[in-house]
Amino acid sequence: MAFNLNDNAADELPEQHDINVTPFIDVMLVLLIIFMVAAPLATVSVPVKLPSSAAKQQPPVDKPLYLTIQQDLTLTLGEKQQLESEQLAEALSAQSHPTDKAIFLRADHKLEYGELMTIMNLLGEAGYHKIALVGLEQVSESAL
Repeated sequence: MAFNLNDNAADELPEQHDINVTPFIDVMLVLLIIFMVAAPLATVSVPVKLPSSAAKQQPPVDKPLYLTIQQDLTLTLGEKQQLESEQLAEALSAQSHPTDKAIFLRADHKLEYGELMTIMNLLGEAGYHKIALVGLEQVSESAL
């Protein structure tokens, strides 16, 4: 049998011995929303339809430099710098990209071969002889 000898105990609030997780959940939901909004911004922003390739995937390169050629022959160096073909050598030297490192060339799948070779020749004249062609992975028929 238990009884309370303290008469003024009714005036005090009882102690709470568990953790309030509501603020933690609120913070996590805010972080989730921030990451959901920021994730699409981290993708490639230059729209180009790449051809598919059956080559094996290569290991990633540190700080690659991309040159994108769209179907209308618009050149984009990196992700944002649009330029004309006459400005290509000057823009590459301004990027201070070493000539012994590869330039990753992304070209639209409907681009004519002669136009692609013209751009590759301009890269060669600028001193860049290591050119890597970027393509989409081709799904093998045995995987289907």
